Amino acid sequence: MKFFIDSVDIEAIKKFTLSGMVDGVTTNPSIIAKSGRDFKEVIREICSIVPGPVSAEVTATKASQMIEEGEVLSKLAKNVTVKVPLTWDGLEACKRLADQNIMVNVTLCFSAEQALLAAKAGATFISPFIGRLDDLGEDGMDLIKDIRAIYDNYSNLKTEILAASIRTPDHVRRAAIVGADVSTLPPTVLEELAIHPLTDKGLKAFLDDWKKTGQNII
Repeated sequence: MKFFIDSVDIEAIKKFTLSGMVDGVTTNPSIIAKSGRDFKEVIREICSIVPGPVSAEVTATKASQMIEEGEVLSKLAKNVTVKVPLTWDGLEACKRLADQNIMVNVTLCFSAEQALLAAKAGATFISPFIGRLDDLGEDGMDLIKDIRAIYDNYSNLKTEILAASIRTPDHVRRAAIVGADVSTLPPTVLEELAIHPLTDKGLKAFLDDWKKTGQNII
């Protein structure tokens, strides 16, 4: 499974990129607005750090304007993925941009039917929102399962499933089990993936025993 960071925190992106755990980054207008920085400047900087796809979302709602914005965004860096909403205008923009060999991430997916449309439109990624479905009392992971089953039925569908709105390590685990291609997660959740109390306990015991020997490796 690929890991994308859902953040514009430059220091966190650098940290996890150095660890080899980051395959890409996702952003949205809300995240960038909170940073207080210039939108294009942020995208360029992230693209210079991360070699993989970096999602930059359009703000227009009409297809013609989405396409225009997408073409501008795609020129910021070669690894920009244009992010469009899963509306009919968004699907039209997806098709037109994909026809230009521009990577497209179709976001705000909440049904398998929507995911099928996005794949037919040539989306590079489809972003089903797990956490938001959980908020409604549904199991967001069921959506990942349904999309995986549909995509696997048709070899001509090349869209990758990008599990989004991930809030816990358990979301990551379950998404990996059911076959999501990518998980995009906040830096805090990525950090938590490596944490287990038994690991900490075992490491402390090893170090305590080693200290008793009075030895040094270097």
